This record gives sequence, structure tokens and C-alpha cells, in this order.
Amino acid sequence: MTGTRPLVLIEPYANRQGGHHQRTLVALAQARPGSLVIAPHGAVSEVVGALREAGARLVTGPAGPTAAVLLAASRLAAGLSAAGQSLFGSRRWPLCLRRLPHQVTLIARCLTEASALRSAGRLESGADAVVILTASEALHGAAALLGGLPHLRFVHESVTTEDTVVRLLGRLARRREQRVIAVYPTQAVGSQLTVAFPCLPAVVGAFAVDDGCRLTTAERDGGRTAFDIPDAEAVVCLVGGWWPYKDIDTIDSALTRLKEPLHLVVTGSPLDEAVLQRWRALPQVQLHTVPGPVSEAVLRLVYAAADASLVSRHPGTGKESGLVMDAARFGVPLIVGDHDQALAARLDDQPWALTFPAGDPAALADALHAVVRQPPPRPGPGAPGLLGMRSAVEQTSFLTRTYASLRTKDS
Repeated sequence: MTGTRPLVLIEPYANRQGGHHQRTLVALAQARPGSLVIAPHGAVSEVVGALREAGARLVTGPAGPTAAVLLAASRLAAGLSAAGQSLFGSRRWPLCLRRLPHQVTLIARCLTEASALRSAGRLESGADAVVILTASEALHGAAALLGGLPHLRFVHESVTTEDTVVRLLGRLARRREQRVIAVYPTQAVGSQLTVAFPCLPAVVGAFAVDDGCRLTTAERDGGRTAFDIPDAEAVVCLVGGWWPYKDIDTIDSALTRLKEPLHLVVTGSPLDEAVLQRWRALPQVQLHTVPGPVSEAVLRLVYAAADASLVSRHPGTGKESGLVMDAARFGVPLIVGDHDQALAARLDDQPWALTFPAGDPAALADALHAVVRQPPPRPGPGAPGLLGMRSAVEQTSFLTRTYASLRTKDS
């Protein structure tokens, strides 16, 4: 009988503060008490405490000699990659040398996954599902071959493409791809990776889960108090690190066009201090910054203070937005660009979501003015489902069913 036994949840990035990866990990562990959580590089204290309260078994080291060797090899490869990026980072080097360290990173991630899978096979033999929550975008079959265990793997995006050597390693383990099912959080990510891995079994399903923990009235009052912002004044929050796919330039230009005062709460890591200094000098912007990454409690405080959350990405960015999912599950209105046409279609005609053409600062300024004049209504409890989010219990059922199909095919 499935649906009642533990899950094996592998999160290689549990040692990093912040992000919806840790939140999903904790929510799934809470939904299935007794689950085995493997964090090969350790876990931040906030995650450790939450997993302990959930009754999960947390393992932060390799179990068995094979897992230990694989993890040691992974750390060696990661060190070589870091040294290579430092050495070959300059554009004066040929492109093949500049890309080499990133290829070594793919190998290091594969070895980490294999080590965790070996530990899982040694520690838990009756799991309803074995899932890598943040998996590499390459060497899927190699991870199954070296790890010795069929598994599901959430592949969030494709950042590094395979070069010749890594492609050859992947080809040698191609048959083992049939012991894996990739889970793509969006159709756009699935379409992109299917071109590179046409034989890799895959399904599409949102990664973020709805934990039902919407912001309370008391939290909203506390958020305003924490930032010393009067109730009648408009607040927009900008959450998350400024990564290359974030369109900060459009925000920068839009803020210079403001004709009415606005509080802007910014948190995340990394941020560009020069840009923040420019925003502090703008006459209509009252800037509040919270150095990141931040804990879940602080994140809730930031969202609680806001009349809307701002999400701006470059056109064509199709990976799942944890910030959009956060807004829906917390109950915070959105200002979001139409960078992802599928997402824009889901939000069409939703009164709590103000959309603007991606890359258009004038349109974004208009949306900000709209929030100043009349804050949008808050999304209702059905908003997470609109975006494809399941509850944690529903997500464990989805993973269990998907894994059962894999095991049936494997046997």
C-alpha cells in the first residue's frame, strides 16, 4: 500500500538560507512524518529546527563507504571548478576554457546526487518516493547509475549546457535515464530540456506547495510597524536576489517616472548597492532595505507590510517564479511583467494581479501609480490552485503516484 510510508527527500542546497526550495522541503516533510531528509552539504538551523518538529529523519553526512567516496569526489570536483572559474574567468581566455569549470560543476553535482542516493538506499528501503528536490540539469542517467536507485528529480532550469566530455558521460549512462523521471515545474522548462534530453521520461508539475499559511491581520499590522510605515501610505516589496534573469533596469527606469510617493521594501542577495543608492535619492521613493538572505519570519514581515509584490523578469524567462507563488500563498497582490506568456494567461482578468509588458518602464510606472491610488484586492484562497500549486498532502500524493509508475516500469 502506498501513500502512508516515508518519503526520501534529497535537497543539496538545504545549507543555503532563504528560497522556496527549503520551504517546500519542510512542507513535504510535515505532510509525511518520518520521512528521510538527506542534505549532503548540511542544513541551515531554521531548516533543521523545522524538520525536527516535523518528525523527519535528517541526515547530513554520507551513509556507507560508497556514498562517502562519491561525496568526497564531488567536493574535490567543486573545488577544481571554483579554482577554474577564478583562473579562466577573464574574457581573454578562449570560450572552451571559460566553460570548462562549469562542466566540472555539472560533474560535481552529479556526484553529490549519487552520494545522496547511495545513502538513501542504505537507510530507507520502503519509501513511497525518492525525490531530488533541486536536481542538476545534466547527467540524469549517470546520477541513477552511480546512485543505484530509481528516483524523481525536479529540474528547475537549464543554466549550463553540456559540452563534449559531459555529453559523452551522459551518453554512456543514457539507458539509466529510464530509471529516472524528471519533474519540470513549468512547460517552458520542459520544452527547453526535452530538446537536450528527448529520451528522458518527464512530467510537468509545480514545485512550490501551498502550506495554507496566509498572512494574518496581526502580521500585516506588525509589518507596517516594523518598517515605521503609516497605514495610509502605499508599499511595494521587491524580494529576492538580483540575478541575471531579473529585469532591474526596467524597475530602475520606472521609479524615476513616479509622480506620487511610494515606499519600496527591498530584500534579497545579491543586491546592487549603487542602484540602491540611486533609488534612495529619488524624490518619490522611500527605500527600506533588509539585507538578505533572510529567515522565513522576516520574509513574512516584508510581505505583510506590502500592498503589492513586484516581479520583473526579462522576456522569455519561463522557469517557475517562487515570488509569484509566494504572493499567491501569502495573499499578497502582484505587479508582474508578462515575461512568461503562460503565467500571464493564468493571471489574466485576476483583480489582484496587475500585469505590464515586460521591459516597459512606462507601463510599470503606471502600475505602481495604480497601487498608490487604490491598492488591489488580496488574492483569495483559490489563488495558489490557479497557479498550479498543490497542497503539501496533494504534492506527496503526486510524487508517490509518479514514483509508483517508475517502479512498475523498472520492475
